[in-house]
Amino acid sequence: MSFSSLGLPTYLLKALAAQNYTEPYPIQEQAIPAILKKKDVLGIAQTGSGKTASYVLPILSNLQDKVLSKNRHVDVLVLVPTRELAVQVQEVFHSFSLSLPEKIKSFAVYGGVSINPQMMALQGVHVLVATPGRLIELLESNAVKLSAIDTLVLDEADKMLDLGFKEEVNKILALLPKKRQNLLFSATLNADVNNITQLVLHDPLVIKIEEEKENIDLITQTAYAVDDAGKGPLLRHLIKSKEMKQVLVFTSSTYKADHVADKLRKHGLNAQAIHSKKSQGARTEALKQFKAGTITVLVATDLISRGIDIKFLPFVINYELPRSPKDYIHRIGRTGRAESPGEAISFIAPEDEHHFKIIQKKIGKTVPLMDINSILGKE
Repeated sequence: MSFSSLGLPTYLLKALAAQNYTEPYPIQEQAIPAILKKKDVLGIAQTGSGKTASYVLPILSNLQDKVLSKNRHVDVLVLVPTRELAVQVQEVFHSFSLSLPEKIKSFAVYGGVSINPQMMALQGVHVLVATPGRLIELLESNAVKLSAIDTLVLDEADKMLDLGFKEEVNKILALLPKKRQNLLFSATLNADVNNITQLVLHDPLVIKIEEEKENIDLITQTAYAVDDAGKGPLLRHLIKSKEMKQVLVFTSSTYKADHVADKLRKHGLNAQAIHSKKSQGARTEALKQFKAGTITVLVATDLISRGIDIKFLPFVINYELPRSPKDYIHRIGRTGRAESPGEAISFIAPEDEHHFKIIQKKIGKTVPLMDINSILGKE
């Protein structure tokens, strides 16, 4: 199936071709025609399934056919759980908006930065991407109006509710017009998500995209038995010996992320840490440089792992194991995407060996555990 068969206008088809989108993902095949017809949609799909474009494209097309609101009355509201996802979604709206006959202004608002510039920038915004807490602050300041909302998107609803935004989301829903299109996307359909689905959606098209087992098969997984003192030398050795030009390293804390990045820089490697304690500007710039290849090593925590979406990332390294097998899958899933092979490497301290066996059982794969003495010389 091609994008041209989904009912999108020619200007968006040209934009897709210019951005090297060739064939639609399964969720795009089903969601785009339904959203164009103004149906409600419930999409259950993992991160990396193409869901963002599945709603951005038809929403932009539908906005071309309506009289747009003015004076801080936005037409489309997209609620997301994290600042990184807010920025990422707004970038997709902006990139496709450039091809539209009628200008559409999109803007992202989130906490952790000054609210005043965001208040000033909201004039003339048609598509607002927001984290719930910051949106409520803006509503209380009378900086934005929701009475003209035509389409509501709840993206990564499971994550939003996991992070404790249930009250904020309910408060926002109460302010929206009753007649609107509703689109809800989630990686899982747990009890909380199901409750909000019942509250928000009206006769929705339900799309469930199963996780593709083949995706994990594209990832070569290896592990090294190494104590904490040996992790730094091993990391540097692997980066150099494998000539890694772009590698995402995961740690379990912000302190460790900073420490690892500092050590790498002291050894002449271009590395930056990205985590919740960094300013939004620093995080956005680090991610931008990493995607562009200017930064070789990005050291991250799990909190922002869903916001890192890079099409052809070749390497992921678990400097420390995550708490759950689910987080392990999310981490290594940053590579091996878009049908491209990738390599995931895990460092296993003696106290982690039992936990790593549980992870392997969960993912249904045996990962070879190698001794670092076999590959690591003295540095």
